[in-house]
Amino acid sequence: MTISIIGLGYVGLPLALCLSEHHNVIGYDVDQNRITTLQQGIDTNQELNSEFIRSKNMSCTSKLEEIRDSSVYIIAVPTDIDSSDQPDLSHLIKACQTVGNCLKHGDLVIYESTVYPGCTEEVCIPILESESGLKFHADFEVAYSPERIVPGQVVETLLKSVKVVGAKDQKTVDKVCALYEQFLNNPCHRVSSIKAAEATKILENTQRDLNISLMNEMAIILDKMDIESSEVINAAATKWNFHAYKPGLVGGHCISVDPLYLIHKAKQLGHIPQVIAAGRRVNDYIPKFIATKVAQTLINNGINPGNSKVLVMGLSFKENVSDIRNSRTIELINNLKKYSIEVHTIDPGVKSFTGSTAHFKTPSEVTGRYDAIVSAVAHTVFIELDIDWFITRSASTAILFDVKGLYADFKGTDNLIYWSL
Repeated sequence: MTISIIGLGYVGLPLALCLSEHHNVIGYDVDQNRITTLQQGIDTNQELNSEFIRSKNMSCTSKLEEIRDSSVYIIAVPTDIDSSDQPDLSHLIKACQTVGNCLKHGDLVIYESTVYPGCTEEVCIPILESESGLKFHADFEVAYSPERIVPGQVVETLLKSVKVVGAKDQKTVDKVCALYEQFLNNPCHRVSSIKAAEATKILENTQRDLNISLMNEMAIILDKMDIESSEVINAAATKWNFHAYKPGLVGGHCISVDPLYLIHKAKQLGHIPQVIAAGRRVNDYIPKFIATKVAQTLINNGINPGNSKVLVMGLSFKENVSDIRNSRTIELINNLKKYSIEVHTIDPGVKSFTGSTAHFKTPSEVTGRYDAIVSAVAHTVFIELDIDWFITRSASTAILFDVKGLYADFKGTDNLIYWSL
């Protein structure tokens, strides 16, 4: 069969490449620059190397007519939130319109984009029907299988994941499972409906968001009592049923977004979620909390924040990736700038960043001296730094804000003030 993957981002690209070992696969994306670079074997997301891309038998295009002969369409476009924290389905709607324009009798559409429970049947399928003139379940089938790919490890996590699959009938579920199980290391997990599969993905990330929010709120309370949160967490972890989540900045495309989709759906159903919304508020507050802590520490050490210079290490939303979309480090920087602090940044995967006065790519490029240094992302290149690197790049006494707890061994060192979330 010919399979078209709609959306060649960090979900769609590895999926297309793995499927191309077994089928004729066409990768489709509306971004012509993305198509051009992939045809050259270059992944601008810096997830996959050229050798891996060129070794696969995948073609890619931005032309609609080149995907019309497909019998399977897998939609893996981003779903974000707007400025009011409401679901932004614009990319998904356009993808549905594109596929609907190509649909034929007997075709199969699989959704991997994260949505709230009910979205596929309430929003997506009506668009497919309207654009194609066909009827769902009579002329074409739809299934939902949420992505479980981890940025920075896209192929590894895809191959070892258990794909959850839901559809209107067992026959469609079996067909989708057979397709995925050709390259996955594990059998698929079948659920009874599309809605159940949608809800599975939302629950996974909402649970993680809430667990981290608990640790963040605990860290705020412990900070007021001058107690190290890492010490308390490590001690609590000696209990057999304790799950040692760590506090931190919660950003990215999933954990900081998916709970808002669930909140949106809950309100549609007449339920005002309490716990989920509270967890989101706590995690959204952390960038401001850290920035305020930096400013207060500068003042306590006789430094006027308005005359200070701070280095922020890490811009991406997680370690060892270059993607800064939905990065809470950006919010941290914006909050630092509210205190008139001059902010410099360093990130090995980000070519340039206009939100700071100066931006560096490697630790060796940093030669200035700073009133404080904030380590925000656990890039491997940062973990390898020794204490001398921080001392030599600090003005007078070094002040280190270790958000990720990478440098706990530095605590108690002379000429260094250490703080961790």
